[in-house]
Amino acid sequence: MARFSGRRVATTASRVGTRRRPFFGWWIVVGAVIAQFASMGASGQIGGVFLRPMTEDLGWTATQYTFGGSAAFVFGGVAGFVIGPLVDRHGARPLMLVGTACYAAALFGMSRQQELWQFILLSMLAGGAGVSLVGPLVVNVTLSKWFVRRRGWAIALGSIGISLSGLITPVTMTQVVDSIGWRDAYVVLAVAILVMLVPVALVMRRSPEDYGMLPDGDDPAGAADRGQPAASVGAADADAANSYTRAEAVRTSGLWLLTLGFGLNLTAMSSILLHGIPFMTDAGFTRTEASIGFAVNGFANLVSKFFWGWGLERFHARHLSTGAFMSSGTGAALMLIAAQTESLPVMFLGFFAWGFGFGGTIPLGEFLWAKYYGRRHIGAVRSVGVPFTIIFGSAGPILVGLYFDAFDGYEGAFLALVLVYIVGGATIFSSREPPAKAASGLAGASDLGRAAGGD
Repeated sequence: MARFSGRRVATTASRVGTRRRPFFGWWIVVGAVIAQFASMGASGQIGGVFLRPMTEDLGWTATQYTFGGSAAFVFGGVAGFVIGPLVDRHGARPLMLVGTACYAAALFGMSRQQELWQFILLSMLAGGAGVSLVGPLVVNVTLSKWFVRRRGWAIALGSIGISLSGLITPVTMTQVVDSIGWRDAYVVLAVAILVMLVPVALVMRRSPEDYGMLPDGDDPAGAADRGQPAASVGAADADAANSYTRAEAVRTSGLWLLTLGFGLNLTAMSSILLHGIPFMTDAGFTRTEASIGFAVNGFANLVSKFFWGWGLERFHARHLSTGAFMSSGTGAALMLIAAQTESLPVMFLGFFAWGFGFGGTIPLGEFLWAKYYGRRHIGAVRSVGVPFTIIFGSAGPILVGLYFDAFDGYEGAFLALVLVYIVGGATIFSSREPPAKAASGLAGASDLGRAAGGD
């Protein structure tokens, strides 16, 4: 798409009274929905769908299977540390094109794998390099650059793709795997990745300023004529003035508390994504019933976006994040009860509560990072915590797999995951925003912070 001057278009429109074109940032939101649907749907959301068919066919243990996902997490953490600054510098488009090629090639390779080392290597290419280049890190950093006042809604709406992947892909891919086998199912995923992500990559842009626009579609020249609040005009400037560099951010406690808290969340979330279906089938539920439970999680994940978007306009994201962790922990506890009682309604209720919290942790986390550290260097700052967060996320499934292999059951492991959610929520609750970098010119930003979930 050709470059254009959004400021020139907006100013001309305000002078002659013609209708302005829609803000291009909302196309970025649409792209984020599709990108996160594809990236998460072909990775974390369906790990449990492939676990039993592959381990039974290839003679692997559950622990060996988890090595693939965990290796992908670790590699993704290292890659994310490098990718974050690249998003700041070059934008999402070139990174997503490279990531799409890596992702599709790795998924096709998985359809031909024979050995465990091949699975681990291909998982690192798909779930590590692929997801890191096309998934939440890249698209949410981009959204944070295109929106300031409406950032909460933009990130919440963009993460609908993750919800849709949880709603659609477990049930769909269970039927595909059971119908045509796990090898051909990987080919289907590879084609789907190419079809969905190449067009999205071509739509993505680095920042509105590159095209003569301001975040949120604001236009200072025409603000008074449109009755736009005066505070909104300075939101982008205030955010830029209070943006922390990577070197500055690592010296604040907030960065490390966010890293630890959301790392613990990823520990529990990735464990349930991978082991949830086997846990339910071992408890006496069918594969179809368990996959429907994951679809219930996806539905709850989806409907929760509107609650979290609404809440970000009224409450501090730190408090909302704590509530999201508690909801997910409650869901994990209900899964334990369902496994003991073999109650299908309790299982569905557990997946709903887990999914409702799951739906909030990702957009709320991205909002908190941008709120605490601004948008100018958000890619570099955000990527600092990625390696540490990923270590937590990769360890969880392995430890749960080891527990299962040792005790031939999941109950104790899922009880530990409930506790992980509680500790993670308390950690986020204890975090605080770093002090403002400049005392002057930020009064409007303070007011905006309260209106968009500030203290």
